[in-house]
Amino acid sequence: MTVVWINGAFGAGKTTTARELIDLLPNSTLFDPEVIGGALPHLLPPKRLAEVGDFQDLPIWRRLVIDTAAALLGELGGTLVVPMTLLRQEYRDEIFGGLAARRIPVRHVLLAPAETILRERIAGREVPADLPDGEIRIRQWSYDHIEPYRAALASWLTADAHPIDTGALTPYEAAARIAEAVGSGAARACEIVQTPEPTAETVAAGVLLFDEQDRVLLVDPTYKPGWEFPGGVVEPGEAPARAGMREVEEETGILLRDVPRLLVVDWERPLPPRYGGLRLLFDGGRLDSAAAAGLRLPGPELRGWRFVTEEEAAGLLPPVRYERLRWALRARERGAALYLEAGTPLG
Repeated sequence: MTVVWINGAFGAGKTTTARELIDLLPNSTLFDPEVIGGALPHLLPPKRLAEVGDFQDLPIWRRLVIDTAAALLGELGGTLVVPMTLLRQEYRDEIFGGLAARRIPVRHVLLAPAETILRERIAGREVPADLPDGEIRIRQWSYDHIEPYRAALASWLTADAHPIDTGALTPYEAAARIAEAVGSGAARACEIVQTPEPTAETVAAGVLLFDEQDRVLLVDPTYKPGWEFPGGVVEPGEAPARAGMREVEEETGILLRDVPRLLVVDWERPLPPRYGGLRLLFDGGRLDSAAAAGLRLPGPELRGWRFVTEEEAAGLLPPVRYERLRWALRARERGAALYLEAGTPLG
């Protein structure tokens, strides 16, 4: 089972190419995530929909895309061809990471005609006659996304996807290029870390590391949204503090010689379909400038790292992780560990 994800700006020809591609790839099925977006007005209250300008910004859309793709492959097997623009790297990582967690590799293809051709195609695009102001709104939507597409090209998109210039190609010719790239291995599976989804509550150990200005180290994982502390799930039979030390070395290259001191134990409430469990944070101590300069990342698992103040962390961490950090810093100041439930100290 595999996914061929056809990315590109609006007007690149993703959907028409995908329709041609399923005739060229044996045992392949078309899945257009637009159907998920079309269903959301029937699932969510208007107030929630009005909070975002793009259905991709809704976590439920990203989750349903992952779940639907996995369900289709479980039912049909073979290859799933998915035409969908993804211009935000964190959304790409979340979706591809969710598929990787289900052991579904993703081959990422980018249709990349010149911008002048994109604009010509947008100008000549047919729009539904029964949609009020449809021509203006749909074309303007496409034009508005050219700049984010340009920014994605400059930062991450070309390094990640297999590009195909479709400026002079028909949809069939573009599909033939994709089929050839998939068959030859030129369009390789994305190197998103395959983190199996938990099947029960887990114990996870994180380690707080500080620079000489007492800022805390955060890392940006590719396989889930939001920033995080270095750390991970405790393996069966493994001591939590030792698990934190192991994860720090694997994720950053830093070898902690002393067992870190416990700061907080936080019980994370299960929120179906996600499992909760115990989340422990340890104090890994302060890194000198040389150690901080030697930080390295393991490629596909982490996208970036930075030292941040407590205030800066509030804008990067999901709320429950920020509360965990906030109380861990208070415990560090007081020299006494705290017990939390869902980020709130008890006792």
